[in-house]
Amino acid sequence: MKKILIIGANGFTGRRMLDDFSSQPAMYAVTGCSLSEDIRPGNNYRFVQVDIREEAAVQCLFEEARPDVVINASALSVPDYCETHREEAYATNVDAVERIARYCELHGSRFIHLSTDFVFSGHPLDQALPLYKETDPADPVNYYGVTKLLGEQRVAEICSSYAIVRVVVVYGKALPGQHGNVLQLVANRLRASEPIRVVSDQWRTPTFVGDISDGVQRLAHHPRNGIYHLCGAECLSIAELAYRVADFLQLDRSLIQPVTTQEMGEVTPRPRFSGLSIEKARLELGYVPCNLETGMQHMFV
Repeated sequence: MKKILIIGANGFTGRRMLDDFSSQPAMYAVTGCSLSEDIRPGNNYRFVQVDIREEAAVQCLFEEARPDVVINASALSVPDYCETHREEAYATNVDAVERIARYCELHGSRFIHLSTDFVFSGHPLDQALPLYKETDPADPVNYYGVTKLLGEQRVAEICSSYAIVRVVVVYGKALPGQHGNVLQLVANRLRASEPIRVVSDQWRTPTFVGDISDGVQRLAHHPRNGIYHLCGAECLSIAELAYRVADFLQLDRSLIQPVTTQEMGEVTPRPRFSGLSIEKARLELGYVPCNLETGMQHMFV
């Protein structure tokens, strides 16, 4: 039986992993932790409140949990907020990650750290748009991406056993109190018969939250170190994604207003194209994500 520690277990992705790992008590003994108390208490895991920015708290957490595998799903992940709260972003996305990595190494734990497609700058639009591979050079265009890349580097430098997992536009059914996602936002606006502006010239590979959980479970038993892209297989513009939601839910797609990045006027720059290749995960892990319609079936039905 593996002892699993999930950090950020109240978050959207962290909670899904907590539920999935703890549903297999014969295989895993699970501890979840978060800065706040458990948003939906269950019986098959232990839950503790921990501020991973505090050295003593992390030391105590590791001494109590003695984890075989540590999964870090915590982050300060809103690009606009990170841009204007740089010290806080660095403390959570870099310093805390380095701290966890050091304790993983001290306790002989495998560290699975979740990262993002925003470590990439995005391909120029006047060139071919190949999906980013794990070996492609990272070059973030905003401070959120900078901190996530630095966190990745700390993990690789410190840990003897690790996997860095990059995900993209994660979607699925959220619990009360959790941040929503772009699919839920589109659905909510269309159900209320409200127009919604979405960018038409930013491309992503949206990821069903259950596929991340599946891939991370595979990585918990995988012997190799490195970076793994765990996302969907379809590369879509945000506008195309919104239209797919409208069609799936049979809502009025004429309420969707596609606009360019320039017209959207986003304060914080974002990569225009950050679709990720999952070929490595397919070959090494047997990772097969669901398609968007199947993911929406799980999410909305």
